[in-house]
Amino acid sequence: MVEYAPKLLCEGIEGVNIERMRRDRQARARQVMQQHGVASLLVTGPTNIRYLEDFVSGDIQPGDNYLLFFAEHDSVMFGNAGTHLQSPDQAPWIKHWRPARSWLQGLPGPSATREEMGLWAQEIAAELRSRGVAREPLGVLGYEEPALEALRELGLKVVDGAPILMEACAVKTPDEITCLKNATSLTTVGFEKARDLLRPGVSTRDLTLEIRHALLRVGAEDAQPRMRFGPQAFPRSIAPVWQRVEYGDLGYIFLCRTSVLGYRTCIYRSYIVGRKPTEKEKDWYKRLRERLDRVIDALRPGATTADAAQHFPPASTWGLQDECEVLTVEFGHGIGLCMLRGGGMAYNPPIINRQWSLKHPQPIVPGMVIAVESLEGEWRAGGVRLEDVVVVTEKGPQLIDHYPRDEIIVAGA
Repeated sequence: MVEYAPKLLCEGIEGVNIERMRRDRQARARQVMQQHGVASLLVTGPTNIRYLEDFVSGDIQPGDNYLLFFAEHDSVMFGNAGTHLQSPDQAPWIKHWRPARSWLQGLPGPSATREEMGLWAQEIAAELRSRGVAREPLGVLGYEEPALEALRELGLKVVDGAPILMEACAVKTPDEITCLKNATSLTTVGFEKARDLLRPGVSTRDLTLEIRHALLRVGAEDAQPRMRFGPQAFPRSIAPVWQRVEYGDLGYIFLCRTSVLGYRTCIYRSYIVGRKPTEKEKDWYKRLRERLDRVIDALRPGATTADAAQHFPPASTWGLQDECEVLTVEFGHGIGLCMLRGGGMAYNPPIINRQWSLKHPQPIVPGMVIAVESLEGEWRAGGVRLEDVVVVTEKGPQLIDHYPRDEIIVAGA
C-alpha cells in the first residue's frame, strides 16, 4: 500500500519562499562544486540559468544567454540583445550584467563564427582572471566542442559541467519540493476536465486545448497536455497526431510539463470511453499498478536504483529484444528544474530502469523527487499507462499526486 504525502493546505504557491529557494539552490550547487574542485560554472539554457540564479531567460537561439556562476564570488549574467540593459532593475539580486555574444549556431559562416567564439572566450577568460580563478577548473554546460576548444586555446582548464549541475539538482530543497507538489496538485484540474469532456466522437485536439486552458487558468506557468487512445496507445505513439476518440477506446492522458515556477510534473492516468473496462483490461491495469507500487516501495533512503529496477519486468515481456526499447516508458526518473538540453522533460537523477540500474546503481537519498511510470496493453488495440510522482523522505517514499490511481477512469459512459 503506497503512502501519500500530506495534501496542500491552500491553493497557490503554498509556503514557497523564492529568495530562500534561490539561496538554498545556490548553496547546494556551490557545495557540489567545491567537492569536485571546480571554481566556476559556465552554463547556458533557460532552466539551468533559472536554477542557479532564478533568472527567467528566453533564448532566441541556443547559447544567446549564459551565466558564469562562481563557488566563491557573485555571478555574472550575460544577456542577449537588450536583456542586459532591461533586466538589472527587475532582477536586482544579480549584481553583474554583461552583453552576451552568440554565433547563432554558425549561421554567419565559418569565419564569422570563429571570430565571435574567440571574442566570447576572451571575455569569459577576463572575468575569470579578474577573480583569480583563471587557473582553476571551469565547468561548462551547453556548449559544443568548438566553443570549448576556444576556451582551451586561452589556457583555461575546461571540464564537463553537466555532472556537477545534475548532482546538485538531484536532491531538492524544501521549497523545490513544495513547487513540485503544487504543480502536481494542478494536474487534478486537468484530469477532471478530461473526465468531464471525454465522449465518443470528441477530437483529441479540442480536448487538448480545453485541458491546457483549464490548467493555465488555475495558475500553471506552462501546460502541454497530451493523450493517446485506441490503436495509438500501445506501445506508444509519441507524435501529437490528432484523432477522434471512438466508443470503447482505451488510452491515457499525460499532463507532463505542467509547471509551477519552472518545476514540471510528469504524470499519467488511464481512461476508457463510453463503457466499463473488460476483465482483460482490468487485469492489465492491476498488473501495472501493482508493479509501480513495488517500485515505489523500494525508493527508500539507503537503497539504490537497482533495488527499485528489479521490480520492472524485462523488455522481453512484450517480445522486445533490448531494454532500450522500453526507455522512457518503463522507468523512473528524477524531476525538477534543470535539464541538460532544452525542449523536453526536465529529467534529473536518478534514473531507474533495467537498462542501466542493475549494473550501474545510483543511491536513493531523502529529498529526491522521482516520477515512476510503466504501461500495459495490446498492440494496436489499446493500452493503459500510469505514472506517479514520489518524494523520498527519511521514513520512505510518499506519493505527492492525489488524483485517483486505483483503477481505469471511466468517462462518457
